[in-house]
Amino acid sequence: MAAAALKRESAGKMTCLATRPEDILRFLVARADEGLATVLVTLTGIEGSSPRAIGTQLAVADDGRYLGSFSGGCIEAAVVAEALSLLAADRAKLVRFGAGSPYIDVRLPCGGGIDLLFTPRPDRAAIGAALARMDGRRDGGLILSPGGARAAGAGVQTGWQGDSFALRYSPRLRIVAIGQGEDLTATARLAQFYGAETLAFSPQPRDVAALERHGIAARHLSIRHRPPTLRPDTATAFVFLFHDRDWEETLLPWALAQPAFYIGAVGSPRAQAARREMLAANGVDRTALAALRSHVGLIPSTRDPATLALSIVAEIVEMFAGNAHLGSIPRIAREEARVDAAPAAPSTGS
Repeated sequence: MAAAALKRESAGKMTCLATRPEDILRFLVARADEGLATVLVTLTGIEGSSPRAIGTQLAVADDGRYLGSFSGGCIEAAVVAEALSLLAADRAKLVRFGAGSPYIDVRLPCGGGIDLLFTPRPDRAAIGAALARMDGRRDGGLILSPGGARAAGAGVQTGWQGDSFALRYSPRLRIVAIGQGEDLTATARLAQFYGAETLAFSPQPRDVAALERHGIAARHLSIRHRPPTLRPDTATAFVFLFHDRDWEETLLPWALAQPAFYIGAVGSPRAQAARREMLAANGVDRTALAALRSHVGLIPSTRDPATLALSIVAEIVEMFAGNAHLGSIPRIAREEARVDAAPAAPSTGS
């Protein structure tokens, strides 16, 4: 493979930790609008171990810029060079890298092998349609065939379908943080930096101003009995960060009626019990109460906002990733499955 002049493209102003699937697609659209040819590279098979999952993608432009990764940097140069060489041939190609590859000078440190599908000049309209579904928080995807790429609607599952590879794009994780003070601002900032779509609500104007300075969508809660204007979905997590229950009397029942996959509120075991009693007294039924987590966070008994934020965001991300193999199981059944599979942990917060 010929060497290429490479430049790893930044996803823009650094607002999250790593490249997201939609960043790859936006890169393809942006380069196409600049009149550049592109190649979409998709991880379709793994032998042994791999630092990336099936469906991970990388995009390459014909000026050498690229976005995405399949390793810690050990094969990206070879992948980009291969992509650029395929632009001239203008044909899709499946290439093995690592174990079993004809390129004996390119090896993965883990000793495994990965299969990469190269799709030159993916159709801009198909990429745009997939992006539009993601931006509208709807499932969608692409079908990558020898003839190119075409858009797919809801229901597509990642994997080979004959000689085509289907790729599913799901709505991005959304974290809705409701509360006040440093617990709220730290959690919202970390969620945003991780890459979640982050919305924050607080009765304190200074919290709203502080979060807006960091580019986070924050809104002022001015009336206790008026829930936020929001359309939650099954990729939404709610976390309540109040240390009194006045604001929760209306907001928690509203959240429990939504299709969110995670609903939690900070508090000690005593506070959690009192919260459940309050909700039951206010008419929240047992089925809805079952969706409220009995504790929040992976780190027990945190005592500072930064650790609390890390504990909560890590737990939400873990549960969101688990939805990939739990599929469309109803939210309460998913929660019961996780409770049965995991040991009880002390509550986070006070």
